[in-house]
Amino acid sequence: MHEEVPAGRAGPEVDTEADERLSAVAPRLRELRRRSGLTLETAAGRAGLSPAHLSRLETGHRRPSLPVLLALARAHSTTVSDLLGETAGADRPVIRGTDAVPREVDGWTYRRAGAPGRGMQALRVRVPYGEPREEPARVHPGEEWLHVLTGRLRLVLAGTEHLVGPGDGAHFDSLTPHRLGAADREGVELLFVHTLLQSADAGLCLGDGPARHRPPGRPVS
Repeated sequence: MHEEVPAGRAGPEVDTEADERLSAVAPRLRELRRRSGLTLETAAGRAGLSPAHLSRLETGHRRPSLPVLLALARAHSTTVSDLLGETAGADRPVIRGTDAVPREVDGWTYRRAGAPGRGMQALRVRVPYGEPREEPARVHPGEEWLHVLTGRLRLVLAGTEHLVGPGDGAHFDSLTPHRLGAADREGVELLFVHTLLQSADAGLCLGDGPARHRPPGRPVS
């Protein structure tokens, strides 16, 4: 279940910059609806929301989750990036493999697979061999999607372990406790996409800050 976070009450691991981007959605929603000449009831119906819910979003009393942002973007014939006021990467929609400089943290290797400054982050990740650690699993708002390219991945979701092989994928709510590990000594390589709307780990180890972020599936110290 995807829940909006009430304004003024931070969720777990809330990122200040991401929270500010969400706060900026409210005036954009009002402006889009007024430009379109839509009533609150009509706009809410197009997005599959109640008028009361949309009103709270437009007044900034609620923070939209990713599914709600997607629904609102479709309703207004725009994009989530536009709702968030993001322009980075718009002039470079194609990501060249030669530009994806690998970075390594704790044996995990990351390459960007998407543009920076977006509402989600796409990565190509190489996970080293080893069991998922028996430390607290990661839990944070958002969604995660992965697709295994080579090797086999051990994915632990809410205490249940899944073996994910080449060609297989997984898509789950990040509020579900999760950990990752490679099942084979050769490691596992995967494509990984996650939303960053309210996560303090917006940069992971590929961000602009110091490499203090932990890989997906591992807790922040």
